[in-house]
Amino acid sequence: MAGLYDVVSLEWPVYRAGRVAGVAATALRAGDRVLDVGCGTGLTMPLVRASVGAGGAVVGVDASPQMLRRARSRVDRAGWTNVHLMLADAADPPPALRAGPEFDAVLFVYALSVVADWRRAWERAIDLLRPGGRATIVDLALPANGWRILSPAARLACLAGGSDPHRHPWTPLEAGFVDVRHEVLRGGHIHVVSGRRSG
Repeated sequence: MAGLYDVVSLEWPVYRAGRVAGVAATALRAGDRVLDVGCGTGLTMPLVRASVGAGGAVVGVDASPQMLRRARSRVDRAGWTNVHLMLADAADPPPALRAGPEFDAVLFVYALSVVADWRRAWERAIDLLRPGGRATIVDLALPANGWRILSPAARLACLAGGSDPHRHPWTPLEAGFVDVRHEVLRGGHIHVVSGRRSG
């Protein structure tokens, strides 16, 4: 569904808010080097690229060649020479990625609830993050409290996107990072969690 993803994913009415909040929470600076894990069609890249500028670098990793083709079109249309895309399993980063400099920030935007071996994907990406760098997870759960009436719609959206809304993949970040911030949007359906790697 890569060709239709940007249209049918409810990006603008629902999920764009989490993407924007996630990039803002990461507090990117001009010149930063950023890893976008599970970058999909590249919807987060304009926000990241605007933050790091021409002097920064953005590396997007995704296991779907169809999604990456869409991301490549986005990058080519914008003329971003400092945005690089890599076909890879997030749980098994290629040597070329591990051989480069450490990243200033790592982003997982609606990714870890989809990846099968998500804990390994998290660990491998964090191995590439410099001490003091920030990691941000934007992901899904079922709405809570008064918003529970929307749970059937949220379940359907998660099913369509292959997301597990019960996974709560931000828990390792909350447990192992410092300066952690947890923002809840859309009645608890979207969680934005960001923190700094100590050391």
